[in-house]
Amino acid sequence: MTDCLKSQKISVSANNLGCFRDQFPIFNEISFSLSAGEALFLRGANGSGKTSLLLVLAGILPYSGKFEIKRFGENQQDIPANQLIHFIGHQNAIKPELTLKQNLQFWAQMYNGDQTSISQILEKARLFGLDNFLAGHLSAGQKHRLSLCRLLLSPRPLWLLDEPTSTLDSQGDTWVSDLISSHLANAGIIIAATHRTIELKDQKKTKSLTMGANK
Repeated sequence: MTDCLKSQKISVSANNLGCFRDQFPIFNEISFSLSAGEALFLRGANGSGKTSLLLVLAGILPYSGKFEIKRFGENQQDIPANQLIHFIGHQNAIKPELTLKQNLQFWAQMYNGDQTSISQILEKARLFGLDNFLAGHLSAGQKHRLSLCRLLLSPRPLWLLDEPTSTLDSQGDTWVSDLISSHLANAGIIIAATHRTIELKDQKKTKSLTMGANK
């Protein structure tokens, strides 16, 4: 499955998306389209619906309108849409009683990832040497880095990221920028909610959507 996912090329589009809670709109009339290698940054105040939109795209919240993932290119496989997506939210999904290595082994099994790459991934995340350290003892920034390691464990073309640079220092910001730039360079797609500027190697591949602008 991992090799199949490496070859998946996609485009995504949304048309008049809406999400409601108790009949009150969280957001509505959201439309956009992204081709392979493009990123969309969601902007807006707290409560404007950025996280809810990501949850809709991840298939977690119900919605109105249409969201579509189209596959193209060679070697396309009949892979369920949810297996084309990585969603990294505010909750780090870390098991504190497990070591960093054990957490990544668990995620590798869940995501059908490559367990032989765990040490290399930890090194890239500047967590080298902490393989057997209990995850519950990490700092907030280190926990966030560990959570983001899921992106590298198994290839998936669509990344949905909620505040990917939160709790990180300047080195962490650079690492996230490099992760995103590399994913886009390999024909991936990223939709990220962020209050902070993320500097990419090719800013021409980015779009911006301000949530709540019409409220």
